[in-house]
Amino acid sequence: MKDFAGKILSRWYILLITLFIMAVFTMYMVVGENSYIAIPDNLDLFMAQYKMMQNTDTFFAHDALVPFLHGISRDNLPGEFYLYSVLFEIFPAYTAYILGYILKIVTALVSCILLAKDFGLKCDAPAYICGFAYGILNLFPAFGIPFASIPLVIYLLRRIYREGLSAKSIKYYVLLFFYPVVSYFSYFGMFILGYLVLAIIWRWIADKKLSFSLCIGLVVLSAGFAILEYRLFGTMLFSDEVTIRSSMKDASMTLPQIFGESFDVWKNGMMHADDAHSYFVLPVCIIYFVFLNVRYIYKKNIRGIFGDVYNLFAVLLIFNSAVYGAYYSEAMRNLVATLLPPLTGWQFNRTIFFSPFLWYASLFIICYRMAKAAEDKKSDVYKKLLIFGSAIIPVIAVFVILIGSEHYNDLYDTAYGTAYRIKTGHEVDRLSYREFYSEKLFDIIKSDIDYSEDDWSAAYGMHPAVLEYNGISTVDGYLGFYTQEYKDAFRKVIEPALLRKENTRIYFDEWGARCYLYSGTDDSIVMATRSYTGVTDNDIYIDSKALKELGCRYIFSRIDISNAAEKNLSLRGTYSDESSPYVIYVYEVK
Repeated sequence: MKDFAGKILSRWYILLITLFIMAVFTMYMVVGENSYIAIPDNLDLFMAQYKMMQNTDTFFAHDALVPFLHGISRDNLPGEFYLYSVLFEIFPAYTAYILGYILKIVTALVSCILLAKDFGLKCDAPAYICGFAYGILNLFPAFGIPFASIPLVIYLLRRIYREGLSAKSIKYYVLLFFYPVVSYFSYFGMFILGYLVLAIIWRWIADKKLSFSLCIGLVVLSAGFAILEYRLFGTMLFSDEVTIRSSMKDASMTLPQIFGESFDVWKNGMMHADDAHSYFVLPVCIIYFVFLNVRYIYKKNIRGIFGDVYNLFAVLLIFNSAVYGAYYSEAMRNLVATLLPPLTGWQFNRTIFFSPFLWYASLFIICYRMAKAAEDKKSDVYKKLLIFGSAIIPVIAVFVILIGSEHYNDLYDTAYGTAYRIKTGHEVDRLSYREFYSEKLFDIIKSDIDYSEDDWSAAYGMHPAVLEYNGISTVDGYLGFYTQEYKDAFRKVIEPALLRKENTRIYFDEWGARCYLYSGTDDSIVMATRSYTGVTDNDIYIDSKALKELGCRYIFSRIDISNAAEKNLSLRGTYSDESSPYVIYVYEVK
């Protein structure tokens, strides 16, 4: 019994990780839809898309339209073979979202352990905790699994390279073909294939012979992406529609601004790849970088500097940040568009999405080397300090991630919001998952107005995603890829608002992914809060005739529109329910 208990205690890190996953899943299931889930580029975007596909049963449909932006091709939404999509095909939306978070952690942990073992490294506390830390990073939720699977594709390609063209390598080719299930081409796959080409060239030079196994791996992985994401490839390669990508304009910065942007993203990361490294991992990595290379110089081992994998990761981190900054050079974007016309508008600065893995892989190298150095120390004190340090450093990193992440930190926000509710008997001002979508309230509204799915609608003062989630067809919506023709048609509707607000005009004309009804006075009237204050003008600035021509029948508004009669809008009803903080005014377009 003692031996068993000792064995369990010696693997304390596995026990804690398991308990964490179980506790988090339990919390989300108990708190349920009262959880506080990130809204920007999440509840207002992908969650609504997945719920629409659930509502319309279009996950596997072909030649089908999804009811937003007056009917958008289902092919413009995530493919049915993507693991995150599979969850929504099987489970209710909220449950699928939570399972996606859990699977992201498991994917990262398993991938990191497999990769560490492939390098022949001892997988104890540093490996598990660093892999766990990488798994709990609060990254772009809809693409959390592709982030987590980056070490997995490295592992598979390493195995293919080492096994060569043999019977043993067949299983790795099969796994590589299906790797796109846990990845996403336009965010990760294109870059992975590019890096693989560079790796083939690198090994060709180093080995003085071409690696046919890696070349076949390139073909297999490319085929996997093309087949498993056939909708995306069909849209990119075989559609001649002019999309809003043709009118999107990115910021054009000066050289000093580009350097500043590159440094900022190297130091702080960015919203969709918020890895919280700046608080703890960054200073630890800098200290070790100085120590490592001063030691190489002291020992007169200059070649060691260039051969150390830690320094390679440091260079890659700088490279990713530099590319991110270079994207804001108009000359660089024009060069890419000239050399590769199909990639016009392509966000090649997504190299930054690979930096979170590099930061936490660097942290693992530090901790692993500390633990390894302990084996060579004769002093028990030094041994214990090094072993303790190798375990406590990633543990601190975990706590920093859980507490310090600014974006997509659903776990902290839910824990804090729930504790606040229990302690005070009141709610925090932000909207919970249940409140944001307010399904019960919209069921009441739809029943009262005898809503039909053919009744196209628009949202005012809230995200169209709220309507879309509730089975209401919308002429507005949020999507980064729809026709320029429809953007121009919708622009006629909101032109009165755009003429009054230059920054809003620029926002729509030079981007346009948020095809919304905008205010003519306030920068934003879309507030994901329980309270709805700060709106300075209750007038709506729209071309009602143009809205009617789009087939719009209803406007669902959080604002009591003061010039409704002037804009040919008639109030159908004012609705509220104790389950929701919303007061919704439903107007019919006459």
